[in-house]
Amino acid sequence: MTLDSLLIDVLACPEDKGPLLYFATEDRLYNPRLHRSYEIRDGIPVMLIDEATAVSDVEHSRLMALADSGGARSTGGSAGS
Repeated sequence: MTLDSLLIDVLACPEDKGPLLYFATEDRLYNPRLHRSYEIRDGIPVMLIDEATAVSDVEHSRLMALADSGGARSTGGSAGS
């Protein structure tokens, strides 16, 4: 399930308040600065710091490569990463 564009435009990391990367194909939002991933369950982003998942360096590299190839959208009103 894809998130609504208006929601993507306003989402930010609950911890550092910065933009996230939205991976629609993986149902997740990712903060590359903190190496934290937020799950999207049934179309609802779970934006709780305590439920964020730590991302390894290997997974971070994979996600950044995917984002660089157009596989992610940045939140906070900017299109694509």
